[in-house]
Amino acid sequence: MKTGRGQLLYEQRGISDAEARDNSLHMKKIALLLVDDHAVVRQGLRALLEAEGDMVVIGEAENGREAVIVAKKTLPDVVVMDVAMPGMNGLEATRQIVRNVPSAKVLVLTSYGEDDYVTQLMGAGATGYLLKQSAATDLLRAIREVRAGHEFFSPVIAKRLRQQNREAATAGQAGAKTGRLTSREAEVLQLVAEGLANKQIASELAISIKTVEKHRQQAMNKLNIHDIAGLTRYAMSKGWVEGGAPAPI
Repeated sequence: MKTGRGQLLYEQRGISDAEARDNSLHMKKIALLLVDDHAVVRQGLRALLEAEGDMVVIGEAENGREAVIVAKKTLPDVVVMDVAMPGMNGLEATRQIVRNVPSAKVLVLTSYGEDDYVTQLMGAGATGYLLKQSAATDLLRAIREVRAGHEFFSPVIAKRLRQQNREAATAGQAGAKTGRLTSREAEVLQLVAEGLANKQIASELAISIKTVEKHRQQAMNKLNIHDIAGLTRYAMSKGWVEGGAPAPI
């Protein structure tokens, strides 16, 4: 029977004493949490990853809020994170998981490869950023790399980042920075963009309507956006909600 930290990890990951005794590989395998709002995508990823001898899927989540809860409960080594999901997007989920489960590495797996998304997710604490288009060839390596503490990017993104670093070194960073939203402001903004009324948002986040109104107004002031349509366009451009073809700003 495992004792100490090893046993704690087994218990928190829902692994029985018998499983721990009979197979210590769970402690050696890379424990994965899959986060995507499409069940078929999660099923495909699970089949692919569990065919590998050094990986095991210990949890799934269909949105960011559920991902934060599952991550705290299961303590994954690597979280494979989508970006655009209802309720809470992958950006905010990444931020909260990195803060609450510091041992977990977040690998973003998304169709959105625009620079703005990459900058936001890496700023939130993601260790890797992989495009779904290249997942077939790069995913397994990406998981192993981020688990080892290394950053990993799809080749096309890595190339752009190198170019940006060269340009920044010679010309300095260009462009004005928008006021940074707090985690709660970002949550409220996303739910507003999804069409929820203040009362519904208050219920969803377990806060008062007055607090919702405060966060909403502060977000609008920081972004210099003064109508719901503008907030919705902003959320879509950031990949926080799905709809049409997002265009980063």
